[in-house]
Amino acid sequence: MYGGHITDDWDRRTNTTYLEVLIQPKILENMNLTLAPGFRSPNPTKFNREDYVTYVDEKLPVEIPQMFGLHPNAEIGYLTTLGETLFSTIMSCSGGSGGGGGSKKDSVAKEILDRFLGLLPPEFIMLDLYVKAKNKTPYVVVCLQECERMNTLTNTMKKSL
Repeated sequence: MYGGHITDDWDRRTNTTYLEVLIQPKILENMNLTLAPGFRSPNPTKFNREDYVTYVDEKLPVEIPQMFGLHPNAEIGYLTTLGETLFSTIMSCSGGSGGGGGSKKDSVAKEILDRFLGLLPPEFIMLDLYVKAKNKTPYVVVCLQECERMNTLTNTMKKSL
């Protein structure tokens, strides 16, 4: 098909045969036509064309591989390919600096990262805190544990930034 038109004579003959043999008014006699798994066709004698189309558009379940006779895992491959294509497109659109000086985007990103690094609090000196915490009540123990966790968090942030 080209632009919605059948251009090959054999394809036209095949399509005409399908239309003559399969698409007939008697197919509407079967009111239990299954349009998708778990979705039966409404009674076409009770709907006009616009209402029928609206009903199908609104009530048809979300497309899943089983609707097309595929295994449920078929969508995994499709989504993986879609994700790879998306990220490949993003990477190709971002371009590269090409030269030795870097780009304006790189310098802006570096400035933002430097600002974030400057906002990080200094590391807690745990030995000093343990010395100061003579009476280790449950609140003090929790405070010391949180200081250790905060040090771990800020160190991870410094490494990743």
